[in-house]
Amino acid sequence: MTQTLSEPLFHGAEWDFAMLQRLHDACEEIALGELGLDVYPTRIEVITTEQMIDAYASIGMPLFYKHWSFGKHFTQHEALYRRGMRGLAYEIVINSSPCICFLMEDNTATMQTLVIAHAAFGHNHFFKNNYLFRQWTDAKGILGYLNFAKSYVAYCEERHGHARVERTLDAAHALMSHSVDRYPGKKKLDLRAEEERERRRRDHAERSYNDLWRTVPAGPGKNTTELTADRRRALLGLPQENILYFLEKTAPRLEPWQRELLRIVRHIAQYFYPQGQTKVMNEGTATYVHYRIMTRLHELGAIDDGAFMEFLQSHTNVIFQPAWDDPRFSGFNPYALGFAMMRDIERIVTNPEDEDRAWFPDIAGTGDAMAVLRDIWANYRDESFVSQFLSPRLMRELRMFQVHDDPGDAEGVRVEAIQNERGYQRIRRQLSRSYDVGWNEPNIEIVDVNLMGDRRLVLHHNVINGSLLAEADATRVLQHLADLWGYDVLLREIDSTETVLREHACNPRPVLLPPV
Repeated sequence: MTQTLSEPLFHGAEWDFAMLQRLHDACEEIALGELGLDVYPTRIEVITTEQMIDAYASIGMPLFYKHWSFGKHFTQHEALYRRGMRGLAYEIVINSSPCICFLMEDNTATMQTLVIAHAAFGHNHFFKNNYLFRQWTDAKGILGYLNFAKSYVAYCEERHGHARVERTLDAAHALMSHSVDRYPGKKKLDLRAEEERERRRRDHAERSYNDLWRTVPAGPGKNTTELTADRRRALLGLPQENILYFLEKTAPRLEPWQRELLRIVRHIAQYFYPQGQTKVMNEGTATYVHYRIMTRLHELGAIDDGAFMEFLQSHTNVIFQPAWDDPRFSGFNPYALGFAMMRDIERIVTNPEDEDRAWFPDIAGTGDAMAVLRDIWANYRDESFVSQFLSPRLMRELRMFQVHDDPGDAEGVRVEAIQNERGYQRIRRQLSRSYDVGWNEPNIEIVDVNLMGDRRLVLHHNVINGSLLAEADATRVLQHLADLWGYDVLLREIDSTETVLREHACNPRPVLLPPV
């Protein structure tokens, strides 16, 4: 579609499946031919309002296993939607191969074109090419694994009882955010082989963790206590940040089916791990791509002026950013910030100013904006993206400044960085830190187990910037951990000098007996 069309691809709001195919093909020609995108094969599914709410409730995943929390979320979303207090997304996209795009049946033809450009090409390219997704996810295996997980949970409920399965899943979900491998170097998960591995695990009893509960004899130069402490940490791989992995391999009282449920939950947690670190980049990429494709379709006559105005209205709503003193302000809209940075990088590459050449000597004036953007989309996450590519000009346009607000500071609230040379650096550094998972998520590790005594599990929370855990939340999560471990659990919150600031302890609840 390199020449202007005599007639647009559609008139009005109505569409059918043949038109969806034509719209997809038109977007594809621009995305692959002009923007140079590299995407998974795409599968488009049209769903109802109720199905979209259901997808919300099950964290946007098809074929998901049943759990009471999903029904609770469904009821909440549906009630708000029916009262007009919440809208629904126009689409949901799944990081899989083929990439699945769920489109709302109520969308107009213009909105279907927009969401195909946004999801089937913007998100799709980012999923396939960003290093975090390549490193931590298995797009080809996720759908098959979800199908296995759903059938396995149903099998466990039938064999071991709904209450026991639900209690195990409740505990696993509570620990889900602390059950991912955060650093590279470990073997990438092959989800397509997981079902076969589960069958092999079911064929023979667990053996490796039993050795951890035996007394290790002393060697030359060490007494029994010293050797036991050294040996047990080596055998257990402590310290360990992936809590569900540790419990799956080591918890002495879990049955094999419970270990498999923990394995399922941590695999799903790992699947979502990159998405939490790339919200600004992922949405910024998809928004930039849909803007480029829709603008080009209008230039070629594939969509008329009315459809383009409809698109611009929706696009403007998506990238709306309330001002800092607006009652609606709750931080930076990831769509707005991501799109603004993509457009600003395009400007720096094609039409730089002297300031841009000083701040971005490697990309300023190089001319090929899409080549630079594709490289950025592949090799950065939100924290590094903001720290490297947020420009002084964009900080001025978005009117950014930094406020110091520490309740423990006698001076109270004050402006700490303004728009000058030093302020730009501080603003950019502070904003990028707000997207750093190591800064925002509690750093909690399992550090020891008293194998020779009461088998108490000891964890440390390494406190950053004086932020302690909420007492009530810590108690509830520790209760789930103690239930899975089967013995007492102790969590110490320590600072950089290893001073204990607070301790939380919990005992396991009585084990639910299998149904008679």
